Amino acid sequence: MRCILSIDQSTSGTKALLLDETGALIGRSDLPHEQKINGKGWVSHDPMEIYRNTLLAAERLLADTGIDRGAVMAIGISNQRETSLIWDRDTGLPVADAVVWQCDRAAEICARLSAHAEKVRQKTGLWLSPYFPAAKWAWLLENTPGLSGRRLAAGTIDSWLVYKLTGSFKTDYSNASRTQLFNIHTLCWDEQLCGIFGVAPELLPQVCMSDSCFGVTDLEGILPAPLPIHGVLGDSHGALLGQGCLQPGMVKATYGTGSSVMMNTGEKPVSAGEGVVTSLAFGINGKISYVLEGNINYTGAVMRWIVDDLGLLSSSKEAGPAAESANEEDTTYLVPAFSGLGAPYWKSSARALICGMGRGTGRAEIIKAAEESIAYQIADVVNDMRAGAGMEIAELRVDGGPTRDRYLMQFQSDILGIPVAVPQREELSGIGAAYCAGLACGLYTKEIFEKTSRSRFVPKRDGSWREKKTAGWHQAVGMLLQEGKSYADG
Repeated sequence: MRCILSIDQSTSGTKALLLDETGALIGRSDLPHEQKINGKGWVSHDPMEIYRNTLLAAERLLADTGIDRGAVMAIGISNQRETSLIWDRDTGLPVADAVVWQCDRAAEICARLSAHAEKVRQKTGLWLSPYFPAAKWAWLLENTPGLSGRRLAAGTIDSWLVYKLTGSFKTDYSNASRTQLFNIHTLCWDEQLCGIFGVAPELLPQVCMSDSCFGVTDLEGILPAPLPIHGVLGDSHGALLGQGCLQPGMVKATYGTGSSVMMNTGEKPVSAGEGVVTSLAFGINGKISYVLEGNINYTGAVMRWIVDDLGLLSSSKEAGPAAESANEEDTTYLVPAFSGLGAPYWKSSARALICGMGRGTGRAEIIKAAEESIAYQIADVVNDMRAGAGMEIAELRVDGGPTRDRYLMQFQSDILGIPVAVPQREELSGIGAAYCAGLACGLYTKEIFEKTSRSRFVPKRDGSWREKKTAGWHQAVGMLLQEGKSYADG
């Protein structure tokens, strides 16, 4: 039996997945890594711990499954995006801990470069932000002592793992497009942007198709012979591929702590205004695909707030039944801007708001409002993409833990007015990287995307219900943004 080994390196840990020649998941092994948060709120990861965990997760997976290690044909990698590091090419060691995507320590650098914001957006499709690697690398170069005269490499987690495993210094189009140094129109590192941020182009990796051969590795002796790394994708892009969103107008939403919503827009970039950003989806089989993307700060984390902070539930698994028991006519809305609003509003100073409560509002109604706030936020982004791209959306493909919540999925379908498709498997980022590698090495054909089993939720509400509910939500958001005057009944 031939198989593909996939490494999914996420913000919280590293997963190793093994898929057989039919695309079925044989096994999975997980290892967490330390979240380093200092007194300033800076978030860091130890790159060497991530590398060690990559090897250990793969070793444990192969041992636990008992698979013939010679049957592994290729390796795929999906990775947490935007997390940035710099290392010494001669020693192979990082010069400092990696700066995690959530960390805003480079905010001052972005403020300093604010006059270039529109230029950055035009070339990269992204709004100037400390969220992206360019400012993080600039911060590391400015604040790490002893770098003078050293041969340095600046990369994201994918290029770090590829370098450590193979000695090659490469990244793929999906990860490069999220750095704010890559021109998504010319498809190369932009020298002008590199000059603005002070990150020399020679510090950056070679950019390749996502299904390229990134080098060969035996995982430091874990495998009997070196194998190609034949698929590299940022995690959200991996999920897009794993969901089979290969055609323009196909959309996926990943429900996690926050959410990433992506629409495949085809072989040309599409701008959809200020609400969402333009990036590359992936480069496969010699062709580049673009996406629109919106990132939301609080989706699954809303239910953690309900469980951990308010104590209204003992587990998020209880949320759906509790919401179903609520008064359907209750008009409570929760806008979960606990640390600002993400797409499509981008109001970092906003803070959460709950409104529309009546005398009958109780525990179940607040839980219902929290559940529905997730779907409203996803719908705002999807509708922004639908209008901006001028494309019809046949269905929303979803993944992530909260998609097991039947109330949430039905409400999502009702509020969008389109079907919501939930796959039976959760590991879509790693599966996407595995598909990419398997296609490249000839183990899979495009029919692999048709083998995913999905359950579907179809709309049960009419347009007038949808308009009324959505109007109430937008009024609540308007209050939070100080654009609305008052909350109106109904």
